[in-house]
Amino acid sequence: MPKVALLIGISEYQEPTLAPLPKAVEDVEAMRRVLENPEMGGFDDVKTLTNTPRQEMAEAIEELYAKCQKDDLVLLYFSGHGVTVDNGEFYFSTRITRKDSGKLRTASAIAAKDVHGWMNSSKSKRRVVILDCCFSGAFAKGVTAKDIGTIDLQQQLGGEGTAILTASTSTQYAFASDELDLSIYTQYLVEGIEKGAADKDGDGLIAVDELHDYAKTKVQEASPAMTPEFYPFKNGYRIFLAKSPKDDPKLKYRKEVEQRIYRGKFSIPARRLLNSLRLQLQLDADVADAIEAEVKKPYLEYQRKLEEYEATLVETVESEPTLSERTLNDLRDYQQHLGLRDEDVASIEQKIIGQAKPPVVVEELSDWDFSLPPFWEEGEQDSKPLPEAGRGLERGFTLQSFTLQKVTQTNQFEFETVKVDAKGQIINRSQGRAEFFAEDLGNGVILEMVSIPGGTFLMGSPESEEGRYDSESPQHNVTVPPFFMGKFPVTQGQWQAVAALDKVNIDLHLNPSNFKGANRPVECVSWDDAVEFCARLSNKTGKIYRLPSEAEWEYACRAGTTTPFYFGETITTELANYDGNYTYGSAPKGEYREQTTEVGKFPPNAFGLYDMCGNVWEWCQDEWHENYNNAPTDGSAWLSNNNNYDRLLRGGSWGIYSRICRSANRFGSEYDDWDDLAGFRVVFVGGRAF
Repeated sequence: MPKVALLIGISEYQEPTLAPLPKAVEDVEAMRRVLENPEMGGFDDVKTLTNTPRQEMAEAIEELYAKCQKDDLVLLYFSGHGVTVDNGEFYFSTRITRKDSGKLRTASAIAAKDVHGWMNSSKSKRRVVILDCCFSGAFAKGVTAKDIGTIDLQQQLGGEGTAILTASTSTQYAFASDELDLSIYTQYLVEGIEKGAADKDGDGLIAVDELHDYAKTKVQEASPAMTPEFYPFKNGYRIFLAKSPKDDPKLKYRKEVEQRIYRGKFSIPARRLLNSLRLQLQLDADVADAIEAEVKKPYLEYQRKLEEYEATLVETVESEPTLSERTLNDLRDYQQHLGLRDEDVASIEQKIIGQAKPPVVVEELSDWDFSLPPFWEEGEQDSKPLPEAGRGLERGFTLQSFTLQKVTQTNQFEFETVKVDAKGQIINRSQGRAEFFAEDLGNGVILEMVSIPGGTFLMGSPESEEGRYDSESPQHNVTVPPFFMGKFPVTQGQWQAVAALDKVNIDLHLNPSNFKGANRPVECVSWDDAVEFCARLSNKTGKIYRLPSEAEWEYACRAGTTTPFYFGETITTELANYDGNYTYGSAPKGEYREQTTEVGKFPPNAFGLYDMCGNVWEWCQDEWHENYNNAPTDGSAWLSNNNNYDRLLRGGSWGIYSRICRSANRFGSEYDDWDDLAGFRVVFVGGRAF
């Protein structure tokens, strides 16, 4: 049962438009060190290539997959420039990769589709790809998982399938930092293995999903504009990549530090708890201080970047009090170079130039159906272009354009997420942050809509998942564009505010719910009722609100996770409202509340969405289908018009078993059915409707 790896680093480029990446070869050496170490990766064969000619690089990748056997664990790692072309296809750069007039000469690079072909024809049932390069999320498109009969492997190899770990999305750059020895993503992958810190569940084994989760958390502390992604196929997320010391006091202390730290600091009680733990574990002060300094490093790196940006902005304004368009573009590029988002620097800009540039929601409106945005004054010329109201807006739009883009300002909120082990015990608490905008429904009633970033995920459940149904098959990759989703299921207060508006198609009961409470979710509403709610809300706001597609719902629910629940391997009634008499996995029995609870009572997922598990079922836009054969892969609703009655419900409810609350579970019911188990939440996609 060999574990084999090919590690490739390209730091030198003949093409002057591709900047040298000196850390790429250092990345390879660091990965080799931890993978070869018998106390860590324990790999049997690790081959490294640095600044290798294209032909040799392609042959090495092909040979890696051609020679592997079905019981091998095969790892491909790449650090260098990733390049995409107009159709979104991904290419690995080589030292001879070049562009002509800005277009990639594809013969000078290695196409992802070629690597996919070599992977898909290999015998191995355990394949891991780790990419630390720009646009690396684009590589996952086209990868498949295959079955090659049953084999008897040692437990230490874990799940079967493919796992792809990427430093960035398909449209993002991956960054390096002068303050780190390695590229940012690789720095924390190596740290997670070397220190054992990625072993979140403490079982002595580091699965690829644990390693990615650890690295992603650290990357986004240091460089928030960078979003590492994880693409598992079948049970690839449970492939065990390395070992960790189970009873190491330094690791125990580190995990406690990770849990207690917040924004680079400790509260007074946390500080005293850590001091006590130092004594209990008999750690020298120097060792404990070094651990804390290492854990603080990503956040301190983030603070350093903010200070660097502020100093640069101050100097720029002193030199050029009225910033030109060229200087603004340079400033944006510099911000991107630092890995900072608009929201990270907004307060700095507000302080220095007196005008923050907040994130925006862009709505596309018809030629005549608009009101003047607040930054236009009555009587101004129609040809006035859009001002610099926010970054990312296309320039050159005018009031004479066929379409007009209107700006809605977003704000941010912070929240705490939790992760549990197989017994339902909380093993990690993390701080999250998300953007949202608030829709005023009148009389003090607000609808909060949370920004959900676009991405690709594996929809459905693996065959090994406890409590799954055949309707959750086959698992398939779906790419979901960005959208906004209700922070909570629609509440009774929100329902009453909208149901009082003018009728569009059908009448609505003003107070249909069985369990009364303004902040409880509305229930006893049918799919038809929910659609009418969306229509009335759209009329009131001028935005297009609708029910989520089933793919949007599962993508938003999972929030980057691949476990049965977004909390982890199991669920407890401390985390969600369901029938606690029925357990999942090794979790204990819990409370059965026998009614809905107020929204927001339980911890949210990593996108900042609450009550996605339990409380009330949530209607989706799609028709019911028995399985996912021929299902859309673009995130759209599946409306075949072959079924005029049954619609989709997701998420489980207060009166449902724990297994029904899994992220992948799906249920069909007639569109005019209603009971006190079912409610809904809404989405907004910038004017786009299915």
